[in-house]
Amino acid sequence: MPPHRPLPTMNDLRLKPFDFAAAVAKAGLRPDGTPRAGGADEVQGGFKAAMNDALKSVSQSQMEASRLQRELSLDNPTVSLEQTMMAMQKAQIGFQAVVQVRNRFAQAYSDIMNMQV
Repeated sequence: MPPHRPLPTMNDLRLKPFDFAAAVAKAGLRPDGTPRAGGADEVQGGFKAAMNDALKSVSQSQMEASRLQRELSLDNPTVSLEQTMMAMQKAQIGFQAVVQVRNRFAQAYSDIMNMQV
């Protein structure tokens, strides 16, 4: 049997700080907000990479929430209800954000396609 670990408390929640410079670089922009000299291909690659990272992150949080739910249902003493609920909420919020981005992207595409030339 593995050694007993203390259960995490609500105060153990740690959020990563937002790195604005990294987000701007991923979007293919200079720090002043203007596009990089590489053109649209570089910006598209940045957006594609950012979306891939976001989808992978949401998928990982959903898998972690499922794992914690399974462990909680098996009465694992190292998994708390609070920890499981927090993981489920994080996964749900991430999924809702991805759906909103998809909806906005689809609406923008539709608007562009319906423009008269």
